[in-house]
Amino acid sequence: MTPGLPRRIKLAFLLQAALASIVITGGVLLTGVIVRDSVIQERLDAEAATFWAGRASNPAYPLPQTATLTGYLSPTGAGGRAVPDYMRGLPAGRHRISAPTVPGPGRSPRQRFSDEVVLVETRGPDTFYLSFESGHIDRAIGLTGLVSLLLSLLATYLVTWLTYRTSKRLVAPVSWLAGVVSRWDPRESDVTAIKAGSLPAEAGVEVQQLAEALVGLADRVAEFVQRERDFTRDASHELRTPLTVIRVATDMLLADPNTLPATSRALARVQRAGRDMEAVIDAFLILARESDVGPQDREFDVGEVVREQVERMQPLLADKPVSIELLDEGAPSVVGSPHVLAVMVGNLLSNAAHFTNLGRIQVRMSAQEIVVRDSGIGMDPETLAKAFMPFYRADIASEDRKGMGLAITYRLGERVGWPVSLRSQPDKGTTATIRLLP
Repeated sequence: MTPGLPRRIKLAFLLQAALASIVITGGVLLTGVIVRDSVIQERLDAEAATFWAGRASNPAYPLPQTATLTGYLSPTGAGGRAVPDYMRGLPAGRHRISAPTVPGPGRSPRQRFSDEVVLVETRGPDTFYLSFESGHIDRAIGLTGLVSLLLSLLATYLVTWLTYRTSKRLVAPVSWLAGVVSRWDPRESDVTAIKAGSLPAEAGVEVQQLAEALVGLADRVAEFVQRERDFTRDASHELRTPLTVIRVATDMLLADPNTLPATSRALARVQRAGRDMEAVIDAFLILARESDVGPQDREFDVGEVVREQVERMQPLLADKPVSIELLDEGAPSVVGSPHVLAVMVGNLLSNAAHFTNLGRIQVRMSAQEIVVRDSGIGMDPETLAKAFMPFYRADIASEDRKGMGLAITYRLGERVGWPVSLRSQPDKGTTATIRLLP
C-alpha cells in the first residue's frame, strides 16, 4: 500500500538530509585535501628558496631543521647530515612517502612510519632534499574539517527538521479533511464541518477549494441516492402491477375448458415467462437497495421455501424425461429473507431444468447447505469460470435465456451472506451449493 502524504514528506526530507550529508562530507574532505596540499607546497617552496638564497651568499649556510622540516644536501654539506636511504634516488619534484621513524627513549622498538612530503631540487652538483612531516597539519586540517562537518550536518538536519515540521502543519488540514469525509454517510452527509468558517485555522486556499468541491460532491451524491430510493419504491409497485394482470388473465384462460390445447401451451409459456420476470424484478429490486437496507428478515423454514420452488418447477419438466427429487436431511430454520432464498433456489432449479434433457435433478437440504445437482450437459472449466458473469451464455443459440440467472443468484448470495458455489463436468452434470451457515 502506498504510504500517506505525511510519511512520504518525512521520507523525502530524510533522503534530502542524507544526500546533503554525503555532499557536505565529500566537500569538506575534498577541501581539506586541497588546502593541505596547497599549504605544504607553499611552505616547502618558501623554505627551499630561502635555503638556496642563503647558500648563494654563504656556502656554510645551515640546512633547515625544525620540528616538522628537515633539510639534507647531497653530497653532504654543512652540518654533515646524510641523506636517508629512503630518499636517495628520488627524482626532482615533490613526493609523498611513508618514512620510518627512529624510536626514542622508552618507546617500543617496533618500527613506525610517518607521512612525509619530500621536495627534491638540484642546482649544479648539489641536490637539496627538504622533508616535511605532514602528520601535524593532517591532524589539524582533519580536526578543522570534522568540526566544520559536524556544524554543517547539524545545521542541515536542523533546517530539514524545521522544514518538515512546517510541511507537516501544512498537510495536517488535508489529513483532517480526509478523516471527516471518511466518516460521511452517503445518504446523510454532514458537510457542516467542512464549510467555510469551520475549517482549521491553518487550512490554506487549496484545502478550502478542496472542501468546497467535496461539499458539492456530497450534495450530488445525496441527490443520486434519493433518486435511487424513489426508483426502487416506484418500480416495486409499477413493475408488479402489469405482471399481476398477466398472471390473473392467463390463469382464467387456462381454467376455461373451451381453451384450445395449442392456446393452453402458449398460455403456460406466458405464465412461466411471467414468473421468471417476477423473479428477475424481485432480485433487481433487492440488489438496488442500499447495503444496510436489505429485505425484511425473519426466521423461516428453509424446507418450506425449497419445497415450494420445487413444486413451481414441475411444469417446466412436464415435456422432458427428467425427474426431480427432494431430499430433506434436516433443513434448518434460519433468520433472513425467505423471498431472497426463493429467488436463489428458483434460479438454480430453472438453470438445471434448462440444461438437463434426460435424467434427474436432485435437491438436497441439510443443516448447513442446499445442494442442487443435475445430470445435464455440464460445463467445461472455461465455461465454469465464466458462469457467474452477467449475460454470459454457453448456449448462445437459445433465445429465451438471457444469461442473468446465475449472476443474480451469486450477487444475492454475496449480499445476504449465503455464498453460492458451482462444480461441473462436461456430460456429467452440474452441482450448485448455497451455503446457509458458516
